[in-house]
Parts: sequence; structure tokens; C-alpha cells
Amino acid sequence: MRSSDGATRDLVTTQPGAGWDYAQTRHPYFEIERPLGPHYCIYNRRQMACCFDSLSTEDGYWLLRRQAACLNTGEFPMQFKGPDAERLLDRLFTKDITRVRTGRCGYGLACYEDGGLIVDGVLLRLEDDLFWYAQADGDFYSWARAHASGMDVEISDPDVFISQIQGPNAMKVLEAASDDGMPEPFGYFGIARVGFGGQQVVITRTGYTNELGWEYYTEPHHDAEALWRHLAAAGAQHGLEIFGLDSMNIRRIEAGILNAGSDFDETTTPYDAGLGRFVDEHKTDFIGKAALADAPRQPRLSGLTCATGEPLIAGAVHRDGKSAGKVTAGATSPYLKCGIGIVRMDERGLAPGTKVSVRCRDGAMHDAELAELPLYDKQAEIPRGKLVDIPAR
Repeated sequence: MRSSDGATRDLVTTQPGAGWDYAQTRHPYFEIERPLGPHYCIYNRRQMACCFDSLSTEDGYWLLRRQAACLNTGEFPMQFKGPDAERLLDRLFTKDITRVRTGRCGYGLACYEDGGLIVDGVLLRLEDDLFWYAQADGDFYSWARAHASGMDVEISDPDVFISQIQGPNAMKVLEAASDDGMPEPFGYFGIARVGFGGQQVVITRTGYTNELGWEYYTEPHHDAEALWRHLAAAGAQHGLEIFGLDSMNIRRIEAGILNAGSDFDETTTPYDAGLGRFVDEHKTDFIGKAALADAPRQPRLSGLTCATGEPLIAGAVHRDGKSAGKVTAGATSPYLKCGIGIVRMDERGLAPGTKVSVRCRDGAMHDAELAELPLYDKQAEIPRGKLVDIPAR
């Protein structure tokens, strides 16, 4: 039985002494989080806080929806530099990377030759021949190195850590923290370099919540403690606090933002996962193109709502009394006041509203129905700043 089975899960604890933790990396804000009582998962071999003793999961959710919340993530930026950087990335990703302008971000989705998904992430084009790929948890570094053979490109780990500030007050925090005020332009998926207390920092108009927000990139030369003190002081009047992944997980399920390795994996194509819009079939070539040309286009992944229970991660989904799929993500939404989930169905193209039953955390099967993702804000107007939606608690 995998962890997160609804009964137990395994998280990292901190204790004195030396021992076997060679493959785990603490982020630069570890000492700042320590007094909050963090409990970590391992993500890209980096520690990322799932929860804190100082903040409940529900309180963290409402912090995100109503004020501003900061998550120090485990995303792993890889650096691609050199004359062939663009050519390699265009080969690795299903999107046309040549269209990503300098100073902008793009969404990078990578497949195996058979069309199965490897990983996704945000690609930053910092200069014409310099990119950072902020990848989700997954085995991509060696894959990229192998396919770079014969190309004039250097692939490296820049030792950069990503934090994200999200919520309706996120841009107010940015304006207050920036030494020169709000950067302009700074549209959705834009990149800027700003001064935070005299330190120049790369920021992007991105996030994992579908809330208004931005991310900042802590590099080795930064004084991380001074950087956080500056951001915390600027954000205090706007309710900024550090929170954990458990709270963010609720919002990302509501938003239909997928998690690599669970919602999709090597057994699913982009079309299975509802990510077909990120496949540019007109490209001359990319890894997996031939397989995807013949792949079914209808998705297998769907949202799910359950009025009487919280869907159990890896729990069974039945339709007409027969096994029909499984839960890949589950939570209880304080906003929607019901259980929510993402499910991978055996049958393709099932319509929203399809009646199913789902195993929930209490161990019983509950009535539920399939739902279109995202569960609300269908046009993603909130993160683009086109809709202000601060719900009452």
C-alpha cells in the first residue's frame, strides 16, 4: 500500500545528529520555517513543507484564498545555455519552444518516444541562449543530457530554489516589496528582475494555485534570510504568511492543475491527461510525435465532486457497479463544501455529470459525479488579474 492511503503517510522529521540523509536537500528558508513546526515531503530530492504545526490545512487554504501565502517549493530549475539550447528544448518538449520570447515563460511538457509523459514545468527564457526549466518532480536531467549529445549546449544545476507568493494580495506584496515599485510590464507568464532590499531577484508571473500570484528565484549569491525578512515586512500589512503544500493541494485540485507522477505518468499521453492543447503537431519533430499522431484524442482524466465524503487517493471509482477508474488526487474543499478529486477513468471522453461511486477516506463507497476541470473560474481569469474573487469564509 502506498503512502497517502487515507490512514497514514510518511513525512520527514528533523532530529539532531548525523546520518543517512545525503540525497535530501534543504531549501535556503529551512531555518525560517523551523520554528513553525514543518513536516516535509521529498520532491526532486528537496524538502518541501506539506504542513506546519502553527497553521492548520484549512486556515492555510483560506490564507491563500483571502490574503497572501508563500510556499517554498521543491521544484528543480535546470539551466540550458548555449547556441543549441533552443534546438534541444524544442526537441524535448511538445510545445513550439521557438515561440517563447526572451523575458517570457512557457509551459514545457516532455514525453517518451511512445508518447507517455515524463514531466512538466515552467520554462523561463532569460536570454536568447539561456533558459531555466523549473521542473516538477521527475526524472528529466539525465533524459535531457542524453538527447543533448552532439549539441553545443551546457546543461547544469544552477542551485536555484523557487518560492511562490499567491493570493488576492500577492501583487500588493510585490509592489510593497519592490525597491522600484511594481515592475512593468509584468503580464501573465512574464519575467522580471526586481530589487528586494537591494538584492536583484528573478520573478515570474506564475504559480500552482490559479490564484493571483508570482514566484521568486533564490540564487546562491542571495542572502536568503535578509530576502525573506524584507518580503515578510512588506507583506505583513497584506496578511502574508508561509503555508504548506496540503493547503495548496486543495486549491490546485479545484483549479485542475495536475501533479506529475500521480495525475499523469509514463502510462498516460498528453491527450489522456487533457493536455492536448500543449502539443504542437505542426512542429517538424519532437520526442513522441510519431506515437502521439496515432493516439486517441479524448481524455481519461476528469474532475470529481462528492457531497458526502473525501475521495481517497488511489481509491476505486465504479460506474454501474463495475470498476471504472481510480482517484489520483482527493481533498475536501472548504469553499465548495464537498469532497473533490481528480480521477483517471478507464473509458475515454466521459461527460461531466456522469454518475459514479468513489471510495472515500472512511473506507466506504459514496455517490459522486464527474466534473469539468477547473471546478470554477473556467477561463482562469483570477490568475490573470481579470477577476477579483475573495470568498467569505
